[in-house]
Amino acid sequence: MAQTPLSPQDALAELGRIRLDEAGVDEVLRSVAGLARRSIPGAAEVSVTLLRDTTAQSVATTGTLALELDEVQYEQGRGPCLDASVSGDAISVPDTADEDRWPVWAGRARDAGVGSSLSIGLPIQEAVVGTLNVYGLATRAFDRDAQELAKTFAAYAAVAVANAHLYENAATLAEQMRAAMESRAVIEQAKGIIMGERRCSADEAFGILAKLSQDTNRRVRDVAAVLVARAEGRPAER
Repeated sequence: MAQTPLSPQDALAELGRIRLDEAGVDEVLRSVAGLARRSIPGAAEVSVTLLRDTTAQSVATTGTLALELDEVQYEQGRGPCLDASVSGDAISVPDTADEDRWPVWAGRARDAGVGSSLSIGLPIQEAVVGTLNVYGLATRAFDRDAQELAKTFAAYAAVAVANAHLYENAATLAEQMRAAMESRAVIEQAKGIIMGERRCSADEAFGILAKLSQDTNRRVRDVAAVLVARAEGRPAER
């Protein structure tokens, strides 16, 4: 079922309303692809490519046609979306029948019924770049206004995706710090128990914990949790 077209203003507003605390990176990328398809005149299908080091992946698509044409480029190691990812430029293919820069990809696109395409670079993070890939069925589907709109949309989309990456990384770091603090707390509790039982120093108590960890092939934190649970008279967490 075809989706209702969106005005450029409404599409950009939708991007700005994405709640990063409710939407992960994948959901943001899917929103970018869907909004681009609905707002860029001439767009039949859209995909988002991310390039990490030398590995490219279509992380969001609006259909199988976009995915197939992206993957042709990944197999060949060249194509408009890969070149746009590296350069950060906007690359237009007005007519796949006349395209000689990437003949294999152009031939596959033409056979699939794609007459033209746009690939706009998305600078996201230092280690991650990508492209917004817009496929049109007609030749010269994207006039100057459509190309300028696609560039503007891509700039807003890059900010949204970069912010989602930063938010997700910050949330992961916060969770790791919380887990580390909990581990440290239970280890300190276990050391206190051992010090009380053995009348030893803090360093000696940690040495005992480390030895138990090595002997049982379990993490120090897990060994400590068992000792604390035993001292509190409750079952240890599994």
